[in-house]
Amino acid sequence: MPEPSRTEQRKAEHVNIILSENVSAEYNYWNDVHLLHRAVPEIDLDDIDVSTTLFGRKLNAPLVISSMTGGFGMGREINANLAKGAAEVGVAMGVGSQRAALEKPELVDTYAVVKEYDVPLRFANLGAPQLIPQEGKRAYGLEDARRAIAMVDAHVLIVHLNFLQEVVQPEGDRRAKSVLAAIRGLATKLPVLAKETGAGISREVALLLKRAGVKGIDVGGLGGTSFSAVEYYRAKKEAATLKERLGATFWNWGIPTPASVVLSNVGLPVIATGGVRSGLDVAKGIALGASAAGMAKPMLEAAKVSAEAVVQELQSVIEELRAAMFLVGASNLKELREARCIVNKPTADWIDLAGD
Repeated sequence: MPEPSRTEQRKAEHVNIILSENVSAEYNYWNDVHLLHRAVPEIDLDDIDVSTTLFGRKLNAPLVISSMTGGFGMGREINANLAKGAAEVGVAMGVGSQRAALEKPELVDTYAVVKEYDVPLRFANLGAPQLIPQEGKRAYGLEDARRAIAMVDAHVLIVHLNFLQEVVQPEGDRRAKSVLAAIRGLATKLPVLAKETGAGISREVALLLKRAGVKGIDVGGLGGTSFSAVEYYRAKKEAATLKERLGATFWNWGIPTPASVVLSNVGLPVIATGGVRSGLDVAKGIALGASAAGMAKPMLEAAKVSAEAVVQELQSVIEELRAAMFLVGASNLKELREARCIVNKPTADWIDLAGD
């Protein structure tokens, strides 16, 4: 059996670290957001409709299993369990960065397994740093993007913005000039979702991405898994002292997810990802203006067990969402977006000051 590539090793390390170490941001910004309780809901719980349409695809609930993995042995089993759960419950799903399979075709199946399940909305995934030439590496272009989409029969292509991770990663890419132009080049030909991976998106960047032609924004904000923390543990293991220090220094870097949801609302669908751990968090994100919410770590933990565990976790989140909607008197997601929110500091300051 051939030796695993550095990319395969890194992907396996990421999963193991996320599952075994504390890699969460130190502050839960969702706790700053409160929905106003309605003592007389005047609706029936069983009549609440949580279905929605996202990028033209009908979902049974406003949930996205966020892009996580693929490109190494365990990735196939994880993606199969996630896809089976997403198909059974009727929610969206993305795969992790597909660079590994574009470089090494024998890894395609670790992603393509999702095509075996009727997932209503599938996202392919390429990294923004790979869209421009990096030292010793070619830039990915339109044909690479089309290969990634075909690999998982995707409806939308994620371009993930992971520059915080790159700057703290021992082997991270260092160039970012002309990334926006590269995104624009893809977005003129393909449906593109711009996604941050833990540091959030500001109003200014959301507007730039909209002008570049993206079809939606996944804020990927501060509050959940910190990839700076993940890279801290990798650097510590490899005795990369400077990168370990960088990972620790930027552990809590970024724009909090709830604030980023508000700031990124520039007339495109917004997905609230970053620290979403319950259906109540989903409800808060939608009340702040999101079209859907993305979940990663809770789904990864479930997928390591079984597809049935993924289904159970998704169903639990949906029941929490329905309960939150009942308690604010919202019979559907449109009414939930009109529900009153109270946002406390420090998240309130982020919204007020960063939105100027």
